[in-house]
Amino acid sequence: MTALDAAPGEQLRRVAARPRRFGAWYVAEHRLRVMRSYVSTVLIGAVGTPLLYLFAMGVGLGALVSANLGPHAVDGVSYLRFVAPALLCTAAVTVASEEFTYPVMLGFKWNPTFVGISSSPVSPGQIIDGMVIAVVIRLVATSAVYWLFMLLFGATPSGAAALSVLIATLVGLAFGAPVMAYVATLTSDSGQIAMLMRFVLLPLTLFSGTFFPLTLMPVYLQWIGWLSPIWHGTQLARIVSYGAREPAWLIAVHVLYLLALFVSGWLLARRIAKGRLYS
Repeated sequence: MTALDAAPGEQLRRVAARPRRFGAWYVAEHRLRVMRSYVSTVLIGAVGTPLLYLFAMGVGLGALVSANLGPHAVDGVSYLRFVAPALLCTAAVTVASEEFTYPVMLGFKWNPTFVGISSSPVSPGQIIDGMVIAVVIRLVATSAVYWLFMLLFGATPSGAAALSVLIATLVGLAFGAPVMAYVATLTSDSGQIAMLMRFVLLPLTLFSGTFFPLTLMPVYLQWIGWLSPIWHGTQLARIVSYGAREPAWLIAVHVLYLLALFVSGWLLARRIAKGRLYS
């Protein structure tokens, strides 16, 4: 083989080296560009959701609770301060459920962009990584806006409470990554995703100590909260938001449980994507 014959092959290797190295970021860029097609929905949700919920809790239900039970009605703080970190975490889970369900189904089945991308030097694992990166960006942005509204409504002090944004992002990933792995196994949608939203996400929202302490629920229902990433994240957010008291061992359990859900779901999704796209 002459030098001239080898040149095109070497050129192809050089062209392929960049997407092999930065493939996940290319996928993330693609996903973020797709989000621009529904940017109005993203913005309305990011601004409207905290505005409506915090107004309802601060001026509506929260005012009634405080009027009847006093300014330190729940957990030693006002009802608004008690519920705001839970609403933040719930909003993050809602965003994750949006981005890790139908867009994943779209990429594998309805408009199989993942199949096309995997035909390039970008690997299936990088496709999953890129999806995660894009969702992290949206989660951080949405949670930051929500937290700013919490400041505006006096639902949280400044300073360390900003860690609530990172906690909410982790909660979203802890719920969303296993969901992504599940959706990656679907070859058709016969209502599975809708049932996931109705029979998993909604009960977790209601039974995760969101609107009242988990200990007020019957013991035979408290296990739902113990398994729910929303409860674990909410407890962490309450600690940094208004100083809720938790033993150190339980704080460690909260963090490790959320990380375990995220990492296991992420790795499983990578494995499923590889088997599906390379089969």
